[in-house]
Amino acid sequence: MFKYFLGHSPNWFKFTMIAFLILNVLFYFTLGPATTAWIFIAEFIFTLAMALKCYPLQSGGLLAIEALALNLTTPEHAYHEVEANLEVVLLLVFMVAGIFFMKPLLMYIFSKVFTRIKSKMLLSVLFVAISAVLSAFLDALTVTAVLISVTAGFYGIYHKIHSSAGDYDESGVLDRKELSGETLEDFRSFLRSLVMHGVVGTALGGVCTLVGEPQNLLIGEKMGWDFIEFFRRMAPVTIPVFFCGLVTTVFLELTGLFGYGGKLPDVARGIIENYTQEMDEKMTSKDKYGLWVQAISAILLIIGLALHLAPVGFIGLGLIIIQTAFMGITEEHSLGKAFEEALPFTGLLVVFFVIVAMIHDQHLFSPIIEWALAVDISQQPMVFYAANGILSMISDNVFVATVYIGEMQQVFEAGKITREHYDNLAIAINTGTNLPSVATPNGQAAFLFLLTSAIAPLINLSYLKMVKMAFPYTIVLGGVGLLCIKLFVG
Repeated sequence: MFKYFLGHSPNWFKFTMIAFLILNVLFYFTLGPATTAWIFIAEFIFTLAMALKCYPLQSGGLLAIEALALNLTTPEHAYHEVEANLEVVLLLVFMVAGIFFMKPLLMYIFSKVFTRIKSKMLLSVLFVAISAVLSAFLDALTVTAVLISVTAGFYGIYHKIHSSAGDYDESGVLDRKELSGETLEDFRSFLRSLVMHGVVGTALGGVCTLVGEPQNLLIGEKMGWDFIEFFRRMAPVTIPVFFCGLVTTVFLELTGLFGYGGKLPDVARGIIENYTQEMDEKMTSKDKYGLWVQAISAILLIIGLALHLAPVGFIGLGLIIIQTAFMGITEEHSLGKAFEEALPFTGLLVVFFVIVAMIHDQHLFSPIIEWALAVDISQQPMVFYAANGILSMISDNVFVATVYIGEMQQVFEAGKITREHYDNLAIAINTGTNLPSVATPNGQAAFLFLLTSAIAPLINLSYLKMVKMAFPYTIVLGGVGLLCIKLFVG
């Protein structure tokens, strides 16, 4: 039983999880529900940090089941959290699968970009900027799914050459030898830094608009702001933060600090260029037709998301139907592969909502909200920004924003604050939950999606490495955001 419990995870991790499950019962009866709930949060964060040892769905899921068994929350309340985030669940199930069928087009475009742009710094800035612009009009998770697909596809090309007996650069040395050892580590470092720049870009763009992140839509609805007004009100904070984010990207690539600065090895570039050129020459009329179908589908996707013709998940399902119908992919097992990437993460997200429901039921954030409201009114926007930022590093930023904006609405309706002050607090809540939350994968669903994706272990991207690489961005985004709140809001 112990041998098969949590599969191939190290024994120390198995013992730790068993200890958690036993001690939690003792904590519940000796320390009380609220303290035990905080311990559950710490344990759940630990399971996320150990994602490369054991996928968190199992280890975190056992904790979630125990939280339900101890009545720290109820299945009904957990279901309510899922219900409130159904659009995110549908997005993961259908949009990620839709992007799967677009992989050949993405690989065709990005392999050209990767090999033509020689400057790693320019490539990094491009990744941040494009991810930010796309996230502002589409959705951070969708953009992250594209980033993961591109990175996985590019790694796949490298692996395919590495495991073959070819010599694409005609150097007289087999490619597998040239691409091993240090070259492989450099290539992983190159991909790791690029994908991290890209995923930070999704946060930079996501905070700007009504549709960038799920909590933006929620706050916009409560405040009665349309797309333009939301952008205008956030701009004094988000625009300076965006440009400071780009400066940070340049600084990190120049200095090579915090795990950035990895370049595409010249030998790898030459081999990949020759390989992609050979693949282009071998492209059949069916392959070219497929690229056209995918390109037209991509245009339809951007139009559908930008104009919000339907919920994001529905647009993703439409994308699957159009691509598979016109490309002739009609076998059930061929369709099933597209859903393999996202469904484990969807399961993990539902487990996460159980923990969120527990936080809500045990009123763990209430003392912090009461403290923030007791502060001098001129300091409140800064305090709310900081409180939301810190809590978003621990919990889901959508949940934190939901709790805070709901509490503020009640305070405003009770006549305790003016409309102008209510507006300022809403700006602080939105920017506070979006910017400092890049610190850990807990706060941003896009970061958690990347951490638990199939590409993370291939490029050695662990929880701690992600936290380390996000640290400079956390300081800059969080700090500049706080300064802008102090200078321009309130």
